[in-house]
Amino acid sequence: MPAVFVTATGTDIGKTFVTAGLVRHLRATGQEATAIKPVVSGYDLAAAEQSDPGLLLAAMKRPATADQIARISPWRFSTPLSPDMAARRENRGIDFRSLVDFCREAMESHETLLIEGVGGIMVPLDDRHTVLDWISALRLPLLLVAGSYVGTISHTLTALNVLARRNLTTLAVVLSETPGSAAPLDETAATIGRFADLIEVVTLPRMAVPSENHAVFARLATLLQSAG
Repeated sequence: MPAVFVTATGTDIGKTFVTAGLVRHLRATGQEATAIKPVVSGYDLAAAEQSDPGLLLAAMKRPATADQIARISPWRFSTPLSPDMAARRENRGIDFRSLVDFCREAMESHETLLIEGVGGIMVPLDDRHTVLDWISALRLPLLLVAGSYVGTISHTLTALNVLARRNLTTLAVVLSETPGSAAPLDETAATIGRFADLIEVVTLPRMAVPSENHAVFARLATLLQSAG
């Protein structure tokens, strides 16, 4: 199976939930699966287990120790802002070439690798590069996670258009249910699907924890296999 990049139309939409759920599903079905989240904003050392890298490590059945978190998330910033701004507040930066090389080294493993991005596809990483540039450098197929809030149709179709202009392969749109949204999940997915140029749109109802048995993770695993 190939490596896949998990990105989104914005922040706090469900990238980690989707990534962790897919890792759990793959492992439950006897497949080796690993996830990394190289860049993290809003990281709180005191709440490491509840952090995005902590949740990914739990899905891989690894402890959320400082060493394990550093292995999958080497660029961590405490301020919950875009990575360029968060890094600047700590007098640090993200070296784009090092970021790409880190991912490529992880891709050399024979395991299935999920690379989780940060924020949305146009979030700046430094003064010149965005998440979109990061995905483009790796040339990986991707999953696009979107919410079901009012306004997501425009945001999602805009993101798909931008990704297509870079000749990137979107395996699926994962429409993650937004709590309290006035927009019905299934109707929103159907509308996006009509304009998504044959890209599959799958719906993910709100769950307290990722259930590896949910049909959406089985479907995403099948799409990953077909991409390989």
